[in-house]
Amino acid sequence: MRSHYCGQVNETLLDQEVRLAGWVHRRRDHGGVIFVDLRDREGLVQVVFDPDRAELFADAERLRSEYVVSVKGKVRHRPKGTENANLASGKVELLALEMQILNRSETPPFMLDEEDINEERRLQFRYIDLRRPVMQQRLRLRHKTIKTPRESAVIRSQ
Repeated sequence: MRSHYCGQVNETLLDQEVRLAGWVHRRRDHGGVIFVDLRDREGLVQVVFDPDRAELFADAERLRSEYVVSVKGKVRHRPKGTENANLASGKVELLALEMQILNRSETPPFMLDEEDINEERRLQFRYIDLRRPVMQQRLRLRHKTIKTPRESAVIRSQ
């Protein structure tokens, strides 16, 4: 299904083909080139859809927020001045060669990067709320907190 997680794509993978899967975080159309920020549990990576590949480009035009896709592409440097220091994958991008839409999505009731979300609405759409970065961090912390005592109990019982 995938060869790497989005957050693992970096300069060590330059000129290699990788397959990623995740949610469409954001789609931007900049005058003939479509940029998609693909998100999974490990982070974000920018995917570029070139108009020279007409069928793939047409599929990319239909992408919307929270669609689940699988993309195969070639890792390359981002053009000078477009690097994003806030991302682990900020110096590279993925030039899409193939794409498969695994699941379409309705427009979500709130965006994942919104700060002030009504708690009732968050709980009503808990499955979407769990995709937010703050909730992902809380789940990882909870996992580590519970895992440590369990591991020490196993060691003591041996």
